Amino acid sequence: MSRWEPGARERLVLAAVDLFTEQGYDATTVAQIAERAGVTKSTFFRHFPDKRELLSAGQEALSQLLTEGVAEAPADATPLEAVAAGLARAATFMGPLNRELAPRLKAAIAASTELQQRDALKTVGLTAAMVDALVARGIPDPVAALAAELGALAFKRGHLTWSESDRADAEFAPYALAALKELQAATTALG
Repeated sequence: MSRWEPGARERLVLAAVDLFTEQGYDATTVAQIAERAGVTKSTFFRHFPDKRELLSAGQEALSQLLTEGVAEAPADATPLEAVAAGLARAATFMGPLNRELAPRLKAAIAASTELQQRDALKTVGLTAAMVDALVARGIPDPVAALAAELGALAFKRGHLTWSESDRADAEFAPYALAALKELQAATTALG
C-alpha cells in the first residue's frame, strides 16, 4: 500500500461511495474502504474521523464559499441576488468528481437511513451558513432564513439536474442559478 500517493482523500471518498452502493453502508467497514482506496486505516483516520464523515467531505469549504459569495454580493443586492452570488461562488467547488459521484451517492443515500440523516444535516449546515451571511448583510432573520432555504433547495435541485445532464462539460453554476430562478418564480404561486 502506497502511503504517500497523492489524492488519498478523493480515493477514500470514491472507494466508500462504491462500497456503500455495492454492499450497503452498514456492511461497509473502514478497513474495506481503506483497502479499496489503497491506503492504510491510519491514513483513513487522518482524513476522516469515521465513515459517516465521508458524506460531509468538503462541506466546510462549500459553506465558506457560499458565505463569501453572499458577503461579496453588491451592497444593493436583494437577498436572493446575494444567495445567487453565493451559489455562483460555491459552484467553483463542484467539479467532475462531484458529478461522477452523484448517481452513486444518491443510490447509497437512498439505501441508508443514517446517510439520509447525514445528508439532511449537510443541507442544514449549508442553509445556516447562508442565513448567517445574509444576517451579517443586515437582512432581517425571517427573510434571511427564507432566502437561505430557497438557496439550499436550489443547490439540491440544481445538483440533481446537473448530475443527470448529458453534457459532460457542463458547469454547475447555471443549473443552481436556474433552479433558484425557478423557485423564486414559484413563490408567486404561494399567494
